[in-house]
Amino acid sequence: MKHINQFAKMCRINYFINSGYLLRTLNLKKCIFTNYEVAKNHYCSTSNILPEIEIEFEERSKLKLSTGKYARFSDGCAVGQLGDTSVLVTAVSKTKPSQMSFFPLSVDYRQKAAAAGRIPTNFLRRELGPTEHEILTSRLIDRSLRPLFPSSYSYETQIMCNLLSVDSIHDPDIISINAASAALSLSDIPWNGPVGAVRVGLCNGEVVINPTRKELEQSSLNLVVTAAAQSLVVMLEASANIVLQQDFLKAIKSGVKECQKIVQSISKLQKQYGKPKRGYEVKVTPNQELVDAVKLLSEVRLNDIFSDSAHDKMSRDNCVRDLRNEILEKLKQGMDETFNQEAISEAFNIVSKEIFRNRIFETNKRCDGRSVDQLRNISCEVDLYNSLHGSAMFQRGQTQVFCTVALDSQESVMKLDTVSALTSGIKEKNFFLHYEFPPYATNEIGRTVPFQRREIGHGALAEKGLRAIIPADFPFTIRLTSEVLESNGSSSMASVCGGSLALMDAGVNVSAPAAGVAIGLVARFDGLDTKHLSDYRILTDILGIEDYLGDMDFKLAGTKKGITALQADVKIPGLPLKVVMESIQAASDAKSKIIDIMNSVIDKARSPKKSNWPVIEKLEIPPNKRGLLIGPGGMNLRKIMLQTGAQISTMSEDGVFSIFAPNQSAMNEAKEVIQSIITADREPSLDFGAIYKAKIVELREIGVMVTLYPTMVPALLHNSQLDQRKVNHPSALGLEVGQEIQVKYFGRDPVSGVMRLSRKVLQSTASVVHNYQESEAT
Repeated sequence: MKHINQFAKMCRINYFINSGYLLRTLNLKKCIFTNYEVAKNHYCSTSNILPEIEIEFEERSKLKLSTGKYARFSDGCAVGQLGDTSVLVTAVSKTKPSQMSFFPLSVDYRQKAAAAGRIPTNFLRRELGPTEHEILTSRLIDRSLRPLFPSSYSYETQIMCNLLSVDSIHDPDIISINAASAALSLSDIPWNGPVGAVRVGLCNGEVVINPTRKELEQSSLNLVVTAAAQSLVVMLEASANIVLQQDFLKAIKSGVKECQKIVQSISKLQKQYGKPKRGYEVKVTPNQELVDAVKLLSEVRLNDIFSDSAHDKMSRDNCVRDLRNEILEKLKQGMDETFNQEAISEAFNIVSKEIFRNRIFETNKRCDGRSVDQLRNISCEVDLYNSLHGSAMFQRGQTQVFCTVALDSQESVMKLDTVSALTSGIKEKNFFLHYEFPPYATNEIGRTVPFQRREIGHGALAEKGLRAIIPADFPFTIRLTSEVLESNGSSSMASVCGGSLALMDAGVNVSAPAAGVAIGLVARFDGLDTKHLSDYRILTDILGIEDYLGDMDFKLAGTKKGITALQADVKIPGLPLKVVMESIQAASDAKSKIIDIMNSVIDKARSPKKSNWPVIEKLEIPPNKRGLLIGPGGMNLRKIMLQTGAQISTMSEDGVFSIFAPNQSAMNEAKEVIQSIITADREPSLDFGAIYKAKIVELREIGVMVTLYPTMVPALLHNSQLDQRKVNHPSALGLEVGQEIQVKYFGRDPVSGVMRLSRKVLQSTASVVHNYQESEAT
């Protein structure tokens, strides 16, 4: 065995030994030589021909997927290319199972500046932490892959997506999903794929598959569809400009159809070049005898808990937890040495999930007493605090959000980093939503970090839901914040509702009120076949427990007329199109009812505006007065902005200035200051190097303030320029207010515009006194 290990190290295949790749044959020695030759032939071939497939779309660039050239130590690797945009995706899974109660899958999408021919502009000139665009793309890929992993697989798995090149025409996210699908299919990691993904646009009513960047700018829809074989929908994410429901459904159907081409092509590649799927140790599962014992002890109590509509989130969770602990104690006394707490807890989870779901199928009632299509009680308020531009509180059941709107100048737009701008096509945003989910919202204690991936994802979804109703010509930058105060399901869609109310309270002329709702699903299958539903129930406005024990979290936002955003998070290996269509219909009906409730509080932009409404005006300055307004080095403009709080910027070469003020009083003050400056006598022309009489108007610790002419703004003559000798205070020289002194003028500082004066240069240098030495006299 020692010689075998030494040979393995010499051949640099110790990685395969450690990963368990070589332990699949009974004869270890034979396994080492056999698999080394396989790895050598598969990865180290001198042939230039690599496994590659091409998927064609009508009048579109071809999607290319290849493997065998890069990252050959990973369990699976693929390179996806569309146009000149390429992404390298690797898949690696550990050989020992994780002790976590959930599947530990991590997806990291990173975009390098070099892929766009750029250098990062930060101090270190290298990529730092993930950007918001990278986080959102990582979550998109994760939701496309996670549903197809076996439920019994608990090995830590990592998918890494590295942007190799970008052409600013094709987005890398679609390429990453397809390359990840190929990498997992080719690997030995257990996965029930492949899947295919396409982007769907809607230009002039026509469906466009994988639109280019320019086409997407003209499209009213940006939809990403991920689908598996047999036209099962795995993931949906969309932003839309109030697209009609029938057009949205047409786009989904077209996307699913095109995905089948990709699925079939990857399947062919897998059959020819894929590795055999590895065996794995199934995580601890209770035997049927233990499940029956737990069910016998808990079934009646669980039915009572899940049928008592008087329970709220906290009381229901407490009752379930107490029952779990009670059963653990009972079984601990009866089982003695065979007691396994983990197995009993898992058995209790199985029983509670089964009873919870069965009750919905049998009674069409949910744990809070609602029918499957019934909304929770909704209440909302606006104008909660006078000092805020806009504010609203939206309460749906036990989900509560507090939304605020802040309006600022166009100088406050959110600017994306260079690479994100190239990959997403968005350079800056004048409307953005920040979603906050503090731990107290679920009665927990946690770290108060600036933001988490979940917060970024939910905020981005709510922002998509509201972006379509923001006026295109709105003159201010809008920051909408949504803080979740209580959470029991669908806080992101509550943020859409609260955000719409806050925008109208702030006086933003939205095109129509918007609302959002989450749709759930409980499904039954034909035996062990998880791809064919035998029965299902669609749940409107789901609770947190229905999300946790259900099979889908389908979020949809929009106006009464159409859809603005959608995100489908599926927990089973795909949804039939029929279920997707019914979910969209249920969500559309629900959002119309929610908007009716919201309209009873406020249904359009507030009028008249609040007293703290910001003001923006244009002011034309005559050519001969522009220099006076700007001042040397922009000194006068900075003075006005500091004094009044207004922001002044040049709009054009014609001398039109844009003035933004936080309120009307600040605007009036700024205009008064501007008028006083441009109507004042023009500053006399001073000659560089000339000597002038200066009048001292103020003594300071650091020098004296002087004026050269009556209307002049006092300038500082620093201590260092008062005298040849070191001066700590002007009074040491006997200087007094009102005294006239001579100074030399050296122009103005090119950056600050401050006048540069000196008194020191007018004084003759003192003669050097030498000590008399007797030795020199002799």
